[in-house]
Amino acid sequence: MADRKDPLPAFCFKVTITIAGAGENEAFFKSVGGIKIESEVVEYKSAGVNHATYKLQGGTKWSNIVLKRGFTDAAGGDALTNWRKAWTLADNSRARTRATVTVTQLNTKLDPVKTWTIIEAWPVKWELADLDASKSEVSIETLEIAHHGIQELVG
Repeated sequence: MADRKDPLPAFCFKVTITIAGAGENEAFFKSVGGIKIESEVVEYKSAGVNHATYKLQGGTKWSNIVLKRGFTDAAGGDALTNWRKAWTLADNSRARTRATVTVTQLNTKLDPVKTWTIIEAWPVKWELADLDASKSEVSIETLEIAHHGIQELVG
C-alpha cells in the first residue's frame, strides 16, 4: 500500500532571516504570504496564420513577501527591526544590507518538509495595524519585502 500524503498544516512553519553583520535570526510571525512564482505569457501571431495566436513563455517574476507578527516594545529593537529601519527610515547611520529569508514548512511532528529561500531580500513597506479601543486584539506589524528570486528545496 502506498504511503498516504496528508496536506501540511498551514500553522506549522518557521522563518529565519540572515542579515550581514547580524547573523542568522529566527523570527516569529503569525503569517507569511506572497510565496508566489509566475511565468509571464507572451502572445505571438505568426505571419500568414490569421486564425490563431500562439503563447510563449516570457520572463519569470516573483511577488513580494508579506510577513506579519505581533508588535513589541523592544527598546533597542531586534535585528529584524533594525534592518527594516535602515531601509525604510532613510537612516544613513545603519548599513543597508540585503538578507536571505528562509521559510520552512513543517509537518505535525515539526520536521522540515519544504524550504523556500528568498534571495537578496530588502524591506519595501512597513505597516502597523489600526489601533482600535473597541477591540481586544494584539497589535500587528506587517513587513513587506522585495527580493531577487525564490529557490525551492525539499526537506
